[in-house]
Amino acid sequence: MIKKRMLLNLDKLKIPKGKPIVFAERCKGCGLCIEYCPKQVLSFSDDYNEKGYHYPVIPPEKEGECIRCGFCRQVCPDFAIYVEDEN
Repeated sequence: MIKKRMLLNLDKLKIPKGKPIVFAERCKGCGLCIEYCPKQVLSFSDDYNEKGYHYPVIPPEKEGECIRCGFCRQVCPDFAIYVEDEN
């Protein structure tokens, strides 16, 4: 039997929480933010922006799952997304 390793101060650590904010009109629908999100928080919307692209949204069942890693912001070529701190 393999024992899992646990941090000794796990009860003192807080998982960062964030909320992705999308500028829908800047988005060109490349999907990089969706692809690189480690928690798979984002998905394409059913709506279109002015350019005719589907932009990313947070589905209701994924609310509160963002860990504020910032990968979405880093990979976005159009600077159309950032993450606000929820803590």
